[in-house]
This record gives sequence, C-alpha cells and structure tokens, in this order.
Amino acid sequence: MTLLILGIILFVATHLIRVVAPGFRLSMIERFGDKGWRVINSVMSLVSLIVLIWGYASAPVINLWFPPMGMNHLTTTLMLFAMICLVAGFLPAGHIATKTKHPIVLSIKIWAAAHLLANGDLASVLLFASLLAWGVILRINYKRRVRAGELVLKPFVSARYDAIAVVGGIVLWAVILMWLHELLIGVAPLAM
Repeated sequence: MTLLILGIILFVATHLIRVVAPGFRLSMIERFGDKGWRVINSVMSLVSLIVLIWGYASAPVINLWFPPMGMNHLTTTLMLFAMICLVAGFLPAGHIATKTKHPIVLSIKIWAAAHLLANGDLASVLLFASLLAWGVILRINYKRRVRAGELVLKPFVSARYDAIAVVGGIVLWAVILMWLHELLIGVAPLAM
C-alpha cells in the first residue's frame, strides 16, 4: 500500500506543478528551456505513472464496502460519456467542448467518479478519490486562469466536431470495454 500512496503523491504532485508551484515551473523553464522542461516533466510523469500502476497492482485487497448490483453497468455507461468528452477535448471545439469548457478534465472526473462507484477496495478508493480530487483542483485552477486571462477557452468551430467526438468516443469506449481494459487492467468490465 505504501508504494501506491507514493505513486499517487508523485503523480498528483507532478501533474499539479503549474497549480501549486508556478514559480518553480517557470524557473525550470528558464534553466532548461521549454523543451528541456517538457522532457524532464514527461520523464517525471512517466516514472510517477509506473510507480502508481505498480503500487496499485501490488496493493493488498482490503474491502471497505461492496458495490451494490448494477454499479458496474452504471460505470460502463458513465465511461461512454467520459470517452466522448475525452475525444472532444482533442478536437477543435464543437458544442461539447464549449459547453463543458474543459472536456478532458471532465472526462477524468467522470472516469474517477464512475470507478469509485464500482470499486470498494481500499486501493481503488485511494486511487480514484485522489484522481477525482486532482480533476476538481484542475477545474478550479482552469476557471481561475480563464478569469485572470492566463488561459483562453477554445472558441466554437463547428458542430461537425461534436459528431466526430461522439463517434470517436463510442469507438474508444467499445475498444476499451471489449478488449483493452482486460488486456491492461486484467478485468473484463462486461464479465462482472
């Protein structure tokens, strides 16, 4: 469990540097250049992700609660919306991106909350609650940065990108549901 907690701390800290230590980030960019800092930050992110996954995989199963019947179906349904938001975040803005403002962050929050509903073991609760909190902190920070003029939201381009996001999100959701989740996580969502 210690390795999981260390992984969570490293992952969240690495991904919140801009929020909690903007001066540190700027000094690193001055010292190593923008590309140099991106490489350093990417390596730190990768290492934190490896520690997080390793810690989660090796954590003992300590059940805090047992999800009621149907929670896995609700999680599966919520994940469809998370994948649509995720895809919308990488496209030029349609209605989904402009209405949600930060669709990738919303996707993270939906993903974490959905997995909290379906998993009652301590490792899962620690992981998904931490990532949900990270998503909430990011959203609050983005809202503050938009108000301060530091961040500009994507302007609406076309509803065509909503259609692409929906189709792409459904395809991504189906690939994860039918194949990738079991391959990477070892759990077949539809077998539950």
